[in-house]
Amino acid sequence: MLKTIRRVIAWIGPYQGRLRLGMVCSFLASLFAAAPIVTAAWALSQVISDMRGEAPFKTEVIWVAFLVIAGSTLLRYLLSYGRARLQDSIGTEVAAKERIGIGDMLKRVSLGYFEKNSTGEILADLTGEFTQLETNGMKMIDAFVNGYINFSALVLCLAVFSPPAALVAVGSALLSTFALIGLNRQSQKNSPISRQANEVLTETIIEYVRGLPVVKSFGQEGAAIQALRDACQQSRKVNIAIEKAYQSWNMLHIFVLKLASVIMVLLTAFFAMGEAMTLTHFLMMAMFAFSMFRGIEVVIESAYALGMFGAALDKIDQLKQVDFIDLDGRDVSLCAYDICFNHVSFGYGNKEVIRDVNFTALQNRTTAIVGPSGGGKTTLCRLMMRFYDVKSGKITVGGHDVREFTCDSLLRNFSMVFQNVYLFRDTIRNNIRFGKPDATKSDIMAAAKAACCHEFIIALPNGYDTMVGEGGSSLSGGEKQRISIARAILKDAPIVILDEATASIDPENEHLIQQALSALTRGKTIITIAHRLATIESADQILVVNQGRIAQKGTHRELMSQEGIYKNFVSLREKAEGWRIA
Repeated sequence: MLKTIRRVIAWIGPYQGRLRLGMVCSFLASLFAAAPIVTAAWALSQVISDMRGEAPFKTEVIWVAFLVIAGSTLLRYLLSYGRARLQDSIGTEVAAKERIGIGDMLKRVSLGYFEKNSTGEILADLTGEFTQLETNGMKMIDAFVNGYINFSALVLCLAVFSPPAALVAVGSALLSTFALIGLNRQSQKNSPISRQANEVLTETIIEYVRGLPVVKSFGQEGAAIQALRDACQQSRKVNIAIEKAYQSWNMLHIFVLKLASVIMVLLTAFFAMGEAMTLTHFLMMAMFAFSMFRGIEVVIESAYALGMFGAALDKIDQLKQVDFIDLDGRDVSLCAYDICFNHVSFGYGNKEVIRDVNFTALQNRTTAIVGPSGGGKTTLCRLMMRFYDVKSGKITVGGHDVREFTCDSLLRNFSMVFQNVYLFRDTIRNNIRFGKPDATKSDIMAAAKAACCHEFIIALPNGYDTMVGEGGSSLSGGEKQRISIARAILKDAPIVILDEATASIDPENEHLIQQALSALTRGKTIITIAHRLATIESADQILVVNQGRIAQKGTHRELMSQEGIYKNFVSLREKAEGWRIA
């Protein structure tokens, strides 16, 4: 437990001073909580002395007792408020910074990381693990540390009036510690099981929600709802088992402390009957007997939470221990923007996808990549942006190996429009501005007009300030694609990658999009993956990719003069694009 406390304190870093000051406030608040009991016992002793005729009762006693009790109560709550202001937000502040930091880290890892780690697992780490620490971390540490500090202070006070009673209190606290240790170990054991159940549940819910359109379209529940039921039942089973284990240790802990309170009352009563202790001291001891353990009674919750915190910190440390793809990179500024693949091979796991690829995409020229689905076209684009590292060979941009760059310095040279467009749950304006955060309203509007999406945007209820659903779910495929193109146009990077950028554009607007892209990408290095002939024919270079290799290379005219994949591809596309209803 102490090791976990040290780890949590190290985790909050520069906020440690606030935590310690909050503990001081908590300790003083506990002392002021005991002051009314001592004051009441003193006032009662004055009354008893008057009744016995030993000393006359003075009315000033009432006012002194009232002022001390009222003042100590006020100070107690002020100090408690101060502790809350100092400590309670520390976990939230640190967790927010940690989440942002991990988000930045995830931008610097290979996409292979997300193939090995599921979305549900990453989401559970960034939410569940951090939530435990940010909501309860500081409270549990304060409760644990101050619980025993306050108890120790009260024991010293008790020792002045009754050493035997103080020994009983210390013995019971030590005995209850065995329950705390047992619970802490149980918590450490349960934490991975609970986390795994939560990850499975999160992943299942995400999959179920994403698959709802398919479920509804087929009118079936099937395996989708069954997997969700199974995950919920498993989560329920795990959490009930954890709660039962917690209550067993908790009851043992509470029983030992309550039994100690009864023994202390009986012991001090025996002393009072034997006139070894005054009646007022006995009453004070009786009140303390049932209140002094209050601080360490709640420590059981801290012991359980600390066990969970240790596992959470382990998971967070594991999340941080990723291999940055640009660990040895530096900020490189380019003067040229040609892209060269030199004997490049790559595979996902043991499956080789790219095999000994060689080509150069010249600066200020358009290179089109065509070929059968699954041939490796998109993978080539991902490799040049260093979403993955090649297995062999090298890729250069402007004469520099992509492994020389940091991710940010490499990607600032690229604008990308992917086949599967993702829009953030934000306004249309901010989704377009994502390509250039400092863009003005007029810049955004100009990019939207160039991408032929201005007209439908201003027709929306709130125009550019219209919120789009998660992933752009409130827009059609063509509308999302055009906003994505506007985003890339706005960034105005020297290299433009278009992965089926016109795939979802209706025929009426396709020629306008082509004109806009041609005008706004003039003077840039363009890599385009496309199936439409209008996109391919004007390319300066066409690469035909088949089974991970460059099967053919040349211009449209050159490739049409050869028998091969490209000529067959064009023939099929002409038939597909020239169909009509008979």
